[in-house]
Amino acid sequence: MKRRKAFHPDREVNPWAGPTRPYDIAKEVVICVVVMAVLTVALAVLFGSPDDRAVTLKQWATETPIDFAATAAAELDGSAGTASYGPPYNSASTGPSILGISPAKIVGVHVRVNAAKDFVLSPVATLPQNPAATLAISTFEQATLRQQQQWAAAYTKAVTAKQVQAVDGRVIVAKGNFGPVGVIVDQLVSMAQSGALDSTMLTQERFFSTDSTKPLLFLSDGSYLANRAAIDHLQGDQWGMMNETGSWPGQAWLWLYTMWYQVPGLSTSDNADLQVWAIMMGLTLVLLFVPFIPGLRSIPRWTRVYRLIWRAHYKAQ
Repeated sequence: MKRRKAFHPDREVNPWAGPTRPYDIAKEVVICVVVMAVLTVALAVLFGSPDDRAVTLKQWATETPIDFAATAAAELDGSAGTASYGPPYNSASTGPSILGISPAKIVGVHVRVNAAKDFVLSPVATLPQNPAATLAISTFEQATLRQQQQWAAAYTKAVTAKQVQAVDGRVIVAKGNFGPVGVIVDQLVSMAQSGALDSTMLTQERFFSTDSTKPLLFLSDGSYLANRAAIDHLQGDQWGMMNETGSWPGQAWLWLYTMWYQVPGLSTSDNADLQVWAIMMGLTLVLLFVPFIPGLRSIPRWTRVYRLIWRAHYKAQ
């Protein structure tokens, strides 16, 4: 006699014996997609995007030329964020790590960025018929690395010590041993204020490009972008990932991700991004394997929450 297979309520369900009715889910999906596509296009045409326009290098250099000049000098002396970032941009550091493992170092440098050259020297070198810029670039590149850093550091120190003022958009710095750095930075400021730097940095590698990696990295090294973000409550300590223009608190479904950045220890950790990512990946795996975890998968059956969801059916029964 064939033994009947044991029923395991923790893993199995009884076959449905209730009423059924035909339902064309493919038809419903097509209707929903068409309706949403029409509404999306119509609303976009009528109202456009509610978001602010993209921040540009021209805005930065025009509104806060001193911050722009200080950041350019920091790129030259290697003290800016991008210059010391590490993979995937350069080898200046090993990048964030967790449990002694640095994923960035394992992946390596694959979006190579030379901050001094890409953000400052190469753009200024493209200025046509500008003997002052050409001579300054030539003098700087022929100097030793130590001398270059000394010139740039002296300029940065002068700006940080408030020995500087902006006059009609020009950055005037007190006299010092800056070498050609003063001329280079002054030319870069003028170039940015004219709008030429935005297009030059986009087309450094190819004429037609939509890769804004380098302009964004340059912007992020200064204070202008961070200050704009703070005004719109977009900083990390303001739960910024949850915000969007004109709709506070915005993407509320990201609360679980941004919450970890407010936890003491993580909020001040240099490896916070990697740590939060690891936590979220762990929680995602738990959610993914809920049907296979004994006890956890039985919670809906124990709580009988399904009777609340399907209350109309059970009421009819």
